[in-house]
Amino acid sequence: MRKLLITIDGPAGAGKTTVSRTLANRLNYNYIDTGALYRGVAFEAKAAGIPSNDDKKLEDLCRRLELKFIRNEKGTRLFSGTSDITDQLRTPEMSMMASAVSARPIVRQALLDVQHKMGAEKAAVFEGRDMGTVVFPEADVKFFLTADLKTRAKRRYKELAKKAPQNLDNVEKDMKLRDQNDSTRDTAPLKSADDAVLIDSTDIPVEGVVEKMMDYINQKLSNL
Repeated sequence: MRKLLITIDGPAGAGKTTVSRTLANRLNYNYIDTGALYRGVAFEAKAAGIPSNDDKKLEDLCRRLELKFIRNEKGTRLFSGTSDITDQLRTPEMSMMASAVSARPIVRQALLDVQHKMGAEKAAVFEGRDMGTVVFPEADVKFFLTADLKTRAKRRYKELAKKAPQNLDNVEKDMKLRDQNDSTRDTAPLKSADDAVLIDSTDIPVEGVVEKMMDYINQKLSNL
């Protein structure tokens, strides 16, 4: 069977991560969480005291960073050098800083090369915000996954509340601000590719979304 390169873009809380992982498992493909790469840069920038708008220091940081995904008994984990930083990336602070550093062209260029190497052999599901528009405009299959803001905020609230107390209103406000920042930035704004399949997950469970995607993928494969 022909190997495909699949992209799944969309805003925070739309269910991209769970759907992407599930789809990759169904297809026996590699799952690449590209958002984690930007969070990794944000995490290391914060640790080094580098402001999100200091391009020179960010460029120096990206040159020496060694970000890589490693699969172990805990699943697919993001390492920075020899340190597993996965569990420190899913916080509101890292979300906002990742949004800020991802808007810097120097950071995007550094990670573009990393992502292209990861996708060279296809058989992969790439999750992100500009996978189908900027990173892999030639992708075999593109999806844009969305949901209404309140639904997305409730999902993220439940996820974050497992680690620390949260305020739902604050989570929704942060998400709305990130949506605005991501969709209006000059560099690689969040938007659906013209040839992407749009799926609204507001009232559809994960398995239902994955089934919709599988139907489209199988149809695509049958026409090749």
